[in-house]
Amino acid sequence: MAHIVGAIATSHVPAIGRAIAKGLQQDAYWKPFFDGFVPVRQWLETARPDVVVCLYNDHGLNFFLDKLPTFAVGAAPRYTNRDEGWGIPQVPPFAGDPALSWHLIEHLVAAEFDITSCQEMDVDHAFTLPMELLWPHREWPVKVVPVSINTVQFPLPSARRCYNLGAAIGEAIRAWPTDQRVLILGTGGLSHQLDGERAGFINRRFDQAFMDSLTADPRWATRLSIHELVERTGTQGVECLMWLAARGALGEHARCLHRNYHIPISNTASGLMLLEPADAAPGEAHACEARAAQAVA
Repeated sequence: MAHIVGAIATSHVPAIGRAIAKGLQQDAYWKPFFDGFVPVRQWLETARPDVVVCLYNDHGLNFFLDKLPTFAVGAAPRYTNRDEGWGIPQVPPFAGDPALSWHLIEHLVAAEFDITSCQEMDVDHAFTLPMELLWPHREWPVKVVPVSINTVQFPLPSARRCYNLGAAIGEAIRAWPTDQRVLILGTGGLSHQLDGERAGFINRRFDQAFMDSLTADPRWATRLSIHELVERTGTQGVECLMWLAARGALGEHARCLHRNYHIPISNTASGLMLLEPADAAPGEAHACEARAAQAVA
C-alpha cells in the first residue's frame, strides 16, 4: 500500500515569486522566510516522495466567481501554469498521476464528498510557489495531484469539513495498492487581510496557537465557524483551511519536525510546518513538540 511520508504546510503569497525572480532570498526582509526551507529540503532528500498531493485554493486562474467548486481534484496527465498578472515567471509544467487522482476521486465520492473532477487544469501561484520553494531548481522529481478548496467565495466549507476531507484523502492514499511514497502539501497564508477596514491585519497569537494545535489538538480550529476564523485571521487568513486538510491526512497523531514563522511578508503572516505521521521512523525533531504542549485551549 502507498505510504504518506509527511505533510508540509506553507504560505504562498505572490510576492514570494517576485522575490525569487529578483534573487532577494538573502535580503534582510526575506532571509528569515527563505532560510526556513533549508531543513525541509534536507528532509525531502531523505523522504524521497514520489507524488505530491497539493491542497490549495485557486485565485481565478482555473476557476472564477461564475464557476467555483467547493472541492475539485485534478485528474490530468499534465498541469500548466500561466501568467496571472503578478509579475511571477511561469514555471515548467507538472506531471500528473491520473491513477492516484481517480483513486482519490472515487474514494472521496464514496465518502460523500461532492468532488469536481478536472481532466484539464491550470495551477496558479498557490500551487507553483510552494513547489518552487521545495525544489528551487524547478526540476520536479515528483508527480502531482492538485486538490482545490474554495476559500474565495462564500459559502465556504467549514473547518471541520476540510479536516475531514484531508482525513478521507489520507485514508484513500493508505488504501492505494502501490508502493508509492506520498507527500501532502497544504498551502495558504496564516493571518492576513488584503482589503477593507482591516487591511494589513495580522494575529500572531492566533497563528502560533494554530500551529501548536496541529500536533497538540489538531481539531482545535475545527470548533470555530468560518465567520469566527475570519474574525481571528482576516479575510484571506481563512486559507488556514488547507493546513487543516493537510493535517487531517496524517491521521490522529503527528509530530512536528520543523516550523518557521515570520512577519510580515507582503502584509501577511507566513508560516511553515513539517509534520510526520506519529508511526513514521523518528525524524530530527526541533522545538515544535515542546511548544505544542502549550497550545491554547
